Amino acid sequence: MNYKIHLDKFEGPLDLLLYLIKKNDIDICDIPIAIITDQYMQYIEMMKMLDLDVVGDFLVMAATLMQIKSRMLLPPDPLAGPEAVDPRQELVDRLKEYEQFKQIAEGLKSKELLRQSLFGRLVDEGKLNEIKEDAQEVLFEATLFDLINALSEALKHVPEKKDYQVSQEEYTIEGKIHELLHLLIETPRLSLMDLFRRSTSKTEVICTFVAVLELTRLKEIVIVQHRQFENIEIVRNTENETPGQ
Repeated sequence: MNYKIHLDKFEGPLDLLLYLIKKNDIDICDIPIAIITDQYMQYIEMMKMLDLDVVGDFLVMAATLMQIKSRMLLPPDPLAGPEAVDPRQELVDRLKEYEQFKQIAEGLKSKELLRQSLFGRLVDEGKLNEIKEDAQEVLFEATLFDLINALSEALKHVPEKKDYQVSQEEYTIEGKIHELLHLLIETPRLSLMDLFRRSTSKTEVICTFVAVLELTRLKEIVIVQHRQFENIEIVRNTENETPGQ
């Protein structure tokens, strides 16, 4: 596609491992390394295909997983005794420590958002009712891995074209960005999977995906879910709009 994607903020290798552990409902202390390694490599292949600038950070962890996988395939050392160290233990310790830091950071962020919602003056009854109504819906920001997972599922269901005629490229990233912004004017919230289903080729699916990433990077949109691993929705970022826009 000749379009390099630079992400200012992204989740790292440990985030991907935690994502896969939660997605597969796995006990963090008993990780099936073979399964997790295979899924981890699938995500890396998707990142390579999209030419994401963060792939290098994930390759180091991939090498670690492959090493652990190889060690677990070897027969147990009879001289090690019953208290032999599990090859996964160091990784498990890193994941548990990292998860604790993430939970602390998320707790601090929640307190910050709660403090921002406090007002030092009274609000009228009508405005208070509007705030209560808005507070009923709880949305969670989707991660890069949620997006890659949705893209992977979408690509599996795109029908292969039977003709092999050479034609000019119909879709561009810039065109998809303008199309998405126009759709968000008409509809305040868009389903990512619905956008993928409208696509007629893998090229269009990937262009749509990259356009979503670019608009997220520019803070023009927010990608949200009602629950993790559920349908992803795209919402216009009203905080980024200038008055009168």
